[in-house]
Amino acid sequence: MSELPQDAVEAAERLTKLARRVGDDSEAEAYRKRRTETLADHAYTARVREEDDTLVLYPDEWLDDGTVVLDRIEDTDRAVEVPLSTTSDEGSWEEIETHNAALVEAVAEEYGERHGKNARAFADFMGNHYLGRVDEATDEQIAEFITEYFPRNAWPDKKQREIVETSLEYLSSVSEADCPSPTSE
Repeated sequence: MSELPQDAVEAAERLTKLARRVGDDSEAEAYRKRRTETLADHAYTARVREEDDTLVLYPDEWLDDGTVVLDRIEDTDRAVEVPLSTTSDEGSWEEIETHNAALVEAVAEEYGERHGKNARAFADFMGNHYLGRVDEATDEQIAEFITEYFPRNAWPDKKQREIVETSLEYLSSVSEADCPSPTSE
């Protein structure tokens, strides 16, 4: 079993795929840099094996000046391989947006416009930054949204800021999946 947490593997995969999809080189590089930083937190490095289009995540201790040293590998199960050419389990961006938009609409209808706006901001964050469904967000993604993305990018009014966590709870309640609570540690 890998020492790399599944959340980090999923983030590395999403960021790699996002870097491939964008047309702007500087934006692609920003995604690759974020992937490097995410993996560095766990002492791992990413490589894309071109011959079979696979993202390979290696423990840093296996590397010497960017090259894998075979003598340093004791347990190959510590490496993680993620095929990039298969379709994501999450679906295409359009499928994810359709799914998220339906949940946002349900929140707006049941709990009002302000909660709907907050849910829409979270859907934009999850879809655009993680290519993910709102009801499959991790605790880390929810915390990042509340502390970083929401205040800077959603342009919330005072009331929206006060109710954002409640809005995410409402989003969870209208979803069929079990979304983590925004207040969990």
